[in-house]
Amino acid sequence: MRAFDISPLLRSSIGYENLNRLVEFAGRVDGSESAYPPYNIEKLGDGAYRIAMAVAGFDRTELDLTVQENTLIVTGNANNDNDAGDERVFLHRGIAKRAFERRFQLADTIKVTGASYADGLLNIELVREIPEHKKPRKVAIGESLTTSVAETRLAAE
Repeated sequence: MRAFDISPLLRSSIGYENLNRLVEFAGRVDGSESAYPPYNIEKLGDGAYRIAMAVAGFDRTELDLTVQENTLIVTGNANNDNDAGDERVFLHRGIAKRAFERRFQLADTIKVTGASYADGLLNIELVREIPEHKKPRKVAIGESLTTSVAETRLAAE
């Protein structure tokens, strides 16, 4: 039997507690997906998450966040105009600054609430917002329905 690695699904999906929903996206993930830029997904508390992406070398204006149909799309457009007028000569360039697009599949209840950029890290704040009709609620336990129905029938006769 062939093993199926679902770890790429777990890394790019936020807010899913049900593994069956993740399997739906298995066909969409291909092995050619780049690991650039590296990122962390943190659970900050009850229903609060953060994605921290290492985007060293990028300026705030070169990064773009878009939420479209439960997909968070983070893009970075490397602007090499600054390098053209730069007098620096690199002997080794280990800090990658190349264009990228990273997609995260979000659950229906996950909303992006904000983003910040500092010290080469792009932090994207997420929160789980459960609609009122999906929240658990208490149901009062009343009188037995079978007794009430029987009494109603007797009263009607």
